[in-house]
Amino acid sequence: MGFFAQELQRLQPEKRPRRWLFVPYDQLSDSIGPLSREEPDKLGIILVESPWKAGLRPYHKQKLALILANLRHFALEQASRGVAVKHIISPEPYHETLKKLLPELGPIRSMVPAERELRMDLQQLTDGEGLRLIPHEGWLTSREIFKAGAGQDPPWRMDSFYRFVRRDTGILMRDNKPEGGNFSFDRENRLPWKGKPAPPEPPSFPVDPIKKEVGELIQKKFAHHPGRLDLEALPATHQDAEGLWSWAKRSCLTQFGPFEDAMSLKSRSLFHTRISALMNIHRLLPSRVVSDVLKMDLPLASQEGFIRQVLGWREFVNHVHRATDGFRNLPGNPPPVDAIPGDGGYARWTGKAWKPKRAPKNLYGGSAPSVLECETPLPSAYWGEKSGLACLDHVVSTVWEEGYSHHITRLMILSNLATLLDVRPRDLTDWFWIAYTDAYDWVVETNVLGMGTYAVEDLMMTKPYISGAAYINRMSDYCSACAFHPKTDCPITALYWAFLARHERTLRYNPRLRMPYASLKKRSKARRSKDRAIFRILRDILLAGEQVNPIKISQYQ
Repeated sequence: MGFFAQELQRLQPEKRPRRWLFVPYDQLSDSIGPLSREEPDKLGIILVESPWKAGLRPYHKQKLALILANLRHFALEQASRGVAVKHIISPEPYHETLKKLLPELGPIRSMVPAERELRMDLQQLTDGEGLRLIPHEGWLTSREIFKAGAGQDPPWRMDSFYRFVRRDTGILMRDNKPEGGNFSFDRENRLPWKGKPAPPEPPSFPVDPIKKEVGELIQKKFAHHPGRLDLEALPATHQDAEGLWSWAKRSCLTQFGPFEDAMSLKSRSLFHTRISALMNIHRLLPSRVVSDVLKMDLPLASQEGFIRQVLGWREFVNHVHRATDGFRNLPGNPPPVDAIPGDGGYARWTGKAWKPKRAPKNLYGGSAPSVLECETPLPSAYWGEKSGLACLDHVVSTVWEEGYSHHITRLMILSNLATLLDVRPRDLTDWFWIAYTDAYDWVVETNVLGMGTYAVEDLMMTKPYISGAAYINRMSDYCSACAFHPKTDCPITALYWAFLARHERTLRYNPRLRMPYASLKKRSKARRSKDRAIFRILRDILLAGEQVNPIKISQYQ
């Protein structure tokens, strides 16, 4: 027996009749649900470590370690409270694992999983077979609030939803008007970072015996998974979560707003709090972080900017995901759905197919809408092969080292470049799901299909989020490390104009693209021809796994 097994056995309370609760991997809190109000000595929880789930996709090692280490520490924390803990390592889907426990434990409850994938798995057991789903208490808003704020039917807009929630809750409101006169200070929160103030160093965490055991397990059983494992950067205990949040409040939030959209080679997160991975598994509750931030003496632009991310965007994307059944139910014709879980380009990168075990067709594959009909495979540059574009190479390297980058790098580097290259949106979505420690289907499908690639058109966004080199140069120092110059020969600008020209029939009537299309009309035929040629040659180079450089592009400039 390893350290964890011995500790769990030592802490187990005396045997007595219990009401059993299945706690999914992303509900690791005793401040919500039955654990928050029922007597510990009358409760038992089931925690499942699932090599089956881990094997569905080539998940980042750091993500696997985060889930396992937090789950094991949560088990010990609950046993210490007097809750009986049944910890199971199972090679089977969750519904099969739980079904085998019913004769021994009797009826089992569970809060509704946040992930559609797990809901669909458990659905095979809930139809009269002893598993009862109860409401998930980690969300801040209800389906009724979403309908009232965003509307019954699409298109849905986060701004309308957020304003309604602010009025409904009274958060940052005074006399029924928003504090500071605006609901959003997004326009004020777009400063590039020029080196000052100095950003904080991310905290490190003790490598205790649990984390060490998890690290050894990852390296032994999941060595073929991608990414770097860094146990010192891994928050896993209740104390770790509190320490991370204390660091974020002390060191990040004052400057968060103004530099929210900035990117830099010198700091991977600048003033972002890095709490999303813990918030998405409920080690830090969204309600708690919102409450704490409201009590802080912060510049209003930073306070509102953070609140909007949690109370506004995070809630909004979850509701959109639920309302569309993971983008399967869309206006018009239903989109295609992949038969099996996507590997995000892993097979093209390694030359070896990723073959998940026991993944029934049409149950775990993702929806694959693409209003722009984009079918380019995801280049291996997203897996660490150098592209020659400093912005892309830097962000990709941080992701595979940490399982993290902040939201503007995700949107305006990773998603932007994939969109400009006509990458298949589902492939990019699966890559995000695999690569990020905070990624789950309700997060990545809305952020990538809904926003980053405009795959579902105006369902939740008013326009594609695309840019040329000028935006990247304005908001970052990435161009300083690149062989290309943003004002003369950077091919990203040509990609931008080629994208607009290629998709003009679909996008030209979008009112928010009126000015770009007016500028496109002024672009000469010769220049537009060069734009198309640069798009083709750059795409071909990246798909071949090679680096682009000014010499290869110069003949088309």
